Amino acid sequence: MIEISSLFISSTLSMVGTVFIAYAALRVHHRVLGEHKIDEKVLKTMRIEQIVGWAGVSMVVAGYAIIIFG
Repeated sequence: MIEISSLFISSTLSMVGTVFIAYAALRVHHRVLGEHKIDEKVLKTMRIEQIVGWAGVSMVVAGYAIIIFG
């Protein structure tokens, strides 16, 4: 029988939840960017937020990998 630790379960649930929330926010940004109904300054800010958001998701996943496999 495989024994799964509570650290593994809590870390996995935390990482998956964080990625889901980030993905939802980034999808909203993507949808709004596609509409082009807002001015260029706001669009530029949203593009930067998307880059930072994806960097954050990468950090969450990397942190999870370090906890689990490190």
